[in-house]
Amino acid sequence: MQEISLNILDVAQNSVTAGAKLITITVDEQLASDSLTVVIADDGCGMSAETVKKVTDPFYTSRTTRKVGLGIPFFKMSAEMTGGSFDISSEVGRGTRVTARYVLDSIDRMPLGDINGTIQALITCNPSLDFVYLRRVDDREFTLDTRSMREILGDIPFDRPEVTGVVTDFLSENEQEVSGGASNS
Repeated sequence: MQEISLNILDVAQNSVTAGAKLITITVDEQLASDSLTVVIADDGCGMSAETVKKVTDPFYTSRTTRKVGLGIPFFKMSAEMTGGSFDISSEVGRGTRVTARYVLDSIDRMPLGDINGTIQALITCNPSLDFVYLRRVDDREFTLDTRSMREILGDIPFDRPEVTGVVTDFLSENEQEVSGGASNS
């Protein structure tokens, strides 16, 4: 994958497949400590300890449609290539948490990419699920929480064009404020 946001999309899609009802995505950029931390957590079906040990192996997959699973291994490799780290924890019946830490100024760090498009696509394509997106750059941050949006919107689904536009605008405006118009990602 060419962008971190595509790794996020892939892992979040795993959460959808795992039956998650709430998916939390955090993108935390700390310039002073030269780090970019991505956390994806869900309340899906979770994995056994044995499966967690296997999931970073590209030749392991739970899918029956193909014999390899590259999403998690690529995510892990992309973080570790920068001198960062990767962790996955899970508990059956409780959910999964994936954490990738990148060294921001590493020549091997791929760009964050279109994170706003990724979040917007996840919300639009999974209108019955809830997402919490926290974006932080140093001490500036914003949160998009679909549960709060549902309280305001009522029964209007997230896949309606007018709602998609509101989500897109919210992400864009807040990203500008948080990153000061120029993110290092």
